[in-house]
Amino acid sequence: MSAPEIHIQFAPELALFVPHGRRDGATPLATDGVSSLGHVVESTGVPLTEVGTLRVDDREVPRSYVPAAGDSVRVDPVARPQRVPGAPLRFLLDVHLGTLARRLRLLGVDTAYESTDIGDPALATRSATEKRVLLSRDRGLLHRRELWAGAFVYSTRPDDQLHDVLDRFRPELKPWSRCTACNGLLHAATREEVADRLENGTRRSYDVFAQCEECGRPYWKGAHHEQLEAIVERALAEFTSPT
Repeated sequence: MSAPEIHIQFAPELALFVPHGRRDGATPLATDGVSSLGHVVESTGVPLTEVGTLRVDDREVPRSYVPAAGDSVRVDPVARPQRVPGAPLRFLLDVHLGTLARRLRLLGVDTAYESTDIGDPALATRSATEKRVLLSRDRGLLHRRELWAGAFVYSTRPDDQLHDVLDRFRPELKPWSRCTACNGLLHAATREEVADRLENGTRRSYDVFAQCEECGRPYWKGAHHEQLEAIVERALAEFTSPT
């Protein structure tokens, strides 16, 4: 008996993940008659982290639906803003996204980051254990079953990466509240409290300091503050609702 054939169409936003021959309109696809539609979609190269609504003959179906011969399938991207149920929204970034991690922390977003390559299984397990959304440009990593939640980072440019993550998840922004080095929370500190961590010039030139509760790193409005302030102001202007 021949394999059931369906016709499948991917939204333009998902074209990156599918072969060129499937990027324009509906194309035929042979199935085994027992696999779920979620599995069938993944087999084309699209991580389920990027999939939103699945429609068969214009009716919405769950990922567990088993497609039948002749089905016309439409695969849409995740709706934005994406809601992640079950835990406070927080992130885990892989080794290639260090700049994005620091910028999210600058904005006060709870962001864990692995500065060394601990391997895909360990990253996926940490995502599940800590209930963190794993951000990565590694498509294979986003296919791992043990992931709690994940998202593909579409750009290689940090400015675009930050905009995409903020637009997709709309996390609450609390700028200047987290350590960009370790993700710990910051508290106000006196010059005397951080003096042993400062160079002489810094001790003489600045009066206002903060310190990380986890690693003890001091912060002050130094040479790069204007650049950081610009990142914060752009994010607040675009992703904070007016009161």
